[in-house]
Amino acid sequence: MDKRSLYDGLSSLEVELKETLLRLAEMKEGLHELVEKNTTLEIENQRLREHLQELNQISQASSDPSKQELSKSRMNLEKLYEEGFHVCNILYGSRRENDEECAFCLDVIYGERNK
Repeated sequence: MDKRSLYDGLSSLEVELKETLLRLAEMKEGLHELVEKNTTLEIENQRLREHLQELNQISQASSDPSKQELSKSRMNLEKLYEEGFHVCNILYGSRRENDEECAFCLDVIYGERNK
């Protein structure tokens, strides 16, 4: 191999490496844009889910006027009751058998709202 062909070979390799490096930089930039867009969409998706959940809660509250008038503490008691526990002062904290309704619990949750 003479010096000229060795030099031409190295020059050719240098050009190919520069082109490969340029393609790699373009791919890296494209990946960066995709990651940025994906992150933006994930954040937007989470906000939309939260908004949808809020709308569902509002529509449920407006469809059931008894829930709309409950205080936060009574809503917590209602949640415990719906999970199967007594909230009345007689059996507080014990599990309701077969999820049967308890008049005392219902009175604690829904009774005398004007207090």
